[in-house]
Amino acid sequence: MEISPGISIDGKIRFGKPVISGTRIPVELIIGKLAGGMTYEEVMAEYEISHKDILAVLDYAAKVLSKEEIKAIG
Repeated sequence: MEISPGISIDGKIRFGKPVISGTRIPVELIIGKLAGGMTYEEVMAEYEISHKDILAVLDYAAKVLSKEEIKAIG
């Protein structure tokens, strides 16, 4: 089931974690590689994904974080 453009979940793939549609590549993996310093080009070559796939990952992550609520205790 597509949960965001280019991002899907399926209980039979990666335990239901969000992946790039049509692949088994988890969103969190791509975010981690980019955060670790890999360039878009390096990620695209290593995982055989497109620039559009990376943008879909970043868009999905931004949407998820925009809904996050942080509550201060104290």
